[in-house]
Amino acid sequence: MAMASLYRRSLPSPPAIDFSSSEGKKIFNEALQKGTMEGFFRLISYFQTQSEPAYCGLASLSVVLNALSIDPGRKWKGPWRWFDESMLDCCEPLEVVKEKGISFGKVVCLAHCSGAKVEAFRTNQTTIDDFRKFVMKCSTSENCHMISTYHRGVFKQTGSGHFSPIGGYNAERDMALILDVARFKYPPHWVPLKLLWEAMDSIDDSTGKRRGFMLISRPHREPGLLYTLSCKDESWISIAKYLKEDVPRLVSSQHVDSVEKILSVVFKSLPSNFNTFIRWVAELRIAEDTKQNLSAEEKSRLNLKQVVLKEVHETELFKHISKFLSTVGYEDSLTYAAAKACCQGAEILSGCSSKEFCCRETCVTCVKGPGEAEGTVVTGVVVRYGSEQNVDLLVPSTQTDCECGPEANYPAGNDVFTVLLLALPPQTWSGIKDQALMHEMKQLISMASLPTMLQEEVLHLRRQLQLLKRCQENKEEEDFAAPAF
Repeated sequence: MAMASLYRRSLPSPPAIDFSSSEGKKIFNEALQKGTMEGFFRLISYFQTQSEPAYCGLASLSVVLNALSIDPGRKWKGPWRWFDESMLDCCEPLEVVKEKGISFGKVVCLAHCSGAKVEAFRTNQTTIDDFRKFVMKCSTSENCHMISTYHRGVFKQTGSGHFSPIGGYNAERDMALILDVARFKYPPHWVPLKLLWEAMDSIDDSTGKRRGFMLISRPHREPGLLYTLSCKDESWISIAKYLKEDVPRLVSSQHVDSVEKILSVVFKSLPSNFNTFIRWVAELRIAEDTKQNLSAEEKSRLNLKQVVLKEVHETELFKHISKFLSTVGYEDSLTYAAAKACCQGAEILSGCSSKEFCCRETCVTCVKGPGEAEGTVVTGVVVRYGSEQNVDLLVPSTQTDCECGPEANYPAGNDVFTVLLLALPPQTWSGIKDQALMHEMKQLISMASLPTMLQEEVLHLRRQLQLLKRCQENKEEEDFAAPAF
């Protein structure tokens, strides 16, 4: 039976006032004169409609991250780096969000993982007077934006839980502007702040907790350049558990007398799909541009990634890991890594799951400038349901001589294993019984011994890992603050 289609809803007024109505314009003009619409212009410049009925949280966060000019560090489509709902897959797989929506706590987790600074409150953790002050704070600034999660029923609207950014505030009338990301349903509208508080002060049946609001601003530090954690499928749950719980237990319960023995214990129990949990961030390029020299911006970003990769390779831990992996016959297949990277690229470009693609062929080539190699391009032909798609990815390399073969050097299994171990909290190794060995291991993973860029990369991964563990345990709502190390 075909489902009946709908084109928008009539906005129940009162209590809401349509932003574009005569009264709505008057309220806007009053607020503008008082300086409480400063955040509106950036939000409206980057506003978007949610692309799925359950994507209100992802759409709201995309709008705010773009309005704050936070660089996602990876390309969206073509040459453009841009936050889009499809890129917000850390903390909750998109398939789950599409079917069930997303909780308040996981949106907070997503904001942290995307590199933003976040302050979040449930209504039972603050007061309406404090909420009013926070609304005023964001409304008078371009550097802070608020996302509210509320129950539509309080406004006599159809539907239940919903996320949207708050676009402004009229202090004299005590009314807030909701920039509804479900623009196919309701237009932006003004609501009494007291009523918005009541709509937030409701229970989310999926978590049993009250709704609330979050303040999002730019961080002092950009997110990681080269590595990021991923939860594209449920495998991340077992891997996160292994890293945070099983590794400390293994190294404390078994007799280990050398760093290589520690690596053996950890590696041999490591879930086979660990390399899907942490991935290196490749830049997607337009196919016809791959034979051209790199742009100044591409070259700059690639150089930074090469610096991080080189710093990983220069750590003593990486040297131990490379030596250990060579003794156990572990081979990092360039062909396999390239094929996997190209499938990820096709996924980003098409919005389809990488599981739907298979890679027919790959080639590793160089983009050269006058007299020197500027970068490595992994070119692949991926197939989905019989149709082919060319995918080109720009990846960092630490070599000056680029070769199309197994000698080419770019992020792979041994450096992924290295940064995963560096990202584990120092107490992971506290159970090692041999005190001298425990001291040696802590020296190998010491943040103080790492260069600044690699320190920031590792801290970013460590925060992501801690946030994912909270999500796994459904404890992300207990403490909204980003982990500090």
